[in-house]
Amino acid sequence: MNTPRRRVLALAPMPPEKSAYALARYSRSPDSIEDSLRWVHGHSSEKFWEQFYFDYGHASIADLGHVIICFEGISELAAVHLEDEVLWDGQAKSSRYQNFGPGGVFVPEAIVGTPVETTYRGIATKLHATYESLHAPIKASLTQQTPKPDDMKPATYDRTMDARTFDITRYLLTLASQTNIGQVVSIRTLEKQIGRLLSLPIAELQAIGEDLKTACATPPVNVWGELSGHTAGLNEPLAPTLARYARPSEYVIKTYPELTQAATERLRLGEVQSSDYVELLERHEPLDELTTTLLYRVTAYPYRQILARVREWAEKEKEELIDVALRRRGPYDELLKEFHCGYGFVFDILMDVGGWRDLHRHRRCQQIRQEFTTAHGYDTPDVLKKAGVEPQYRATMELVRERVESLALSHPEAAAYLTPFGFRTRCLFKMDYAEAEYIARLRSGVKGHFSYRKVAWLMQQALCARYPFLGDRIKAVPPDIEDSLTR
Repeated sequence: MNTPRRRVLALAPMPPEKSAYALARYSRSPDSIEDSLRWVHGHSSEKFWEQFYFDYGHASIADLGHVIICFEGISELAAVHLEDEVLWDGQAKSSRYQNFGPGGVFVPEAIVGTPVETTYRGIATKLHATYESLHAPIKASLTQQTPKPDDMKPATYDRTMDARTFDITRYLLTLASQTNIGQVVSIRTLEKQIGRLLSLPIAELQAIGEDLKTACATPPVNVWGELSGHTAGLNEPLAPTLARYARPSEYVIKTYPELTQAATERLRLGEVQSSDYVELLERHEPLDELTTTLLYRVTAYPYRQILARVREWAEKEKEELIDVALRRRGPYDELLKEFHCGYGFVFDILMDVGGWRDLHRHRRCQQIRQEFTTAHGYDTPDVLKKAGVEPQYRATMELVRERVESLALSHPEAAAYLTPFGFRTRCLFKMDYAEAEYIARLRSGVKGHFSYRKVAWLMQQALCARYPFLGDRIKAVPPDIEDSLTR
């Protein structure tokens, strides 16, 4: 009996469906990877995918093929939804380090050419003008507070001061601001992403879902191959079988409106109670957690306010609400993300949209976000007062809030796009201790934005109050320790 010789091989890129087919066959045969590749090259991958992935439901094989997809000229709102995948790797254009002024705003197709477009663009123009006009006085104030060190190059110092200025002015950007995203995902995640986008009630997201299907059905852009002189074999469609089968989910399309209706009929909480930036919730029964989480997702209330009411319900009432979230589920539908329950540390966080966009990157936790709104008010960075521009900022934000809330009465989708980054959004973060330690330690560091630094510090403080030993072991940096020149 011959002992196999150890080898470690790196494979050249190939179409994702082909590579996944080859690796799936490799795991199910005694052949070498070279022989498996030769086999796949001579056989139809389409038949394989139709049989094993779509008919038999062997979803894990799609984890073996990865794609690079780039999105340009999309809104920040679309970027949020694109990144709403747990198994997602990517980067979006940073509002902390780039001037978003020239990028323009996305205008929903439904209002193009209507009088509403004029109103919409007027709000966006007001925010853009303030975004541009505040840059110089804020940068001058920051420069005065933190002079250039002798050992720092002028160009480096200028870029750093620009970045710190954008940290402030980005509060005036909106979810309509246009951005770019690059992502690297498995074709399994890509299929889920396409189906989810096609299922959401926002026209831009549905259009992006269709664009993704088209991108999968056509050969990829091969600039690198052209530059390197290696274009042979790279003109096949990216993932044609996936593109043909990806479709919207009736489960998602119909369930969230039904949950919204159920919350309206059954919750009846009245005014939204005030809440802190960070609330670490007490442990409670799984049935209460799931019921509360489902209601949290489709309302604007703090988690603890909903939980208090849910605890008054009979068990049958809770089960009926959960059944609303289950009854339309098909045989291949995953449970809604709100069903992720049982985590040891659950934080209800209320913070500005811009800072939340940074925390949204964390994947080792479950995030349940409520809809974007201006109802929770906005934050006012301290630097604005020092720079003498706080009145101008507040005047703009108050005017925008009034106009956006008026627009929301007739065009709620358009109003959501115009939500400025400075307004607060509410999001539930469920995690284990390792992730709580990681977020609190990493995001409280001096390199970070002051907004999420504050949230990370408050997370650590909440843990210290509830679990002193565990909280004390988290090396978080207090927000009053600053270093404006560290990036």
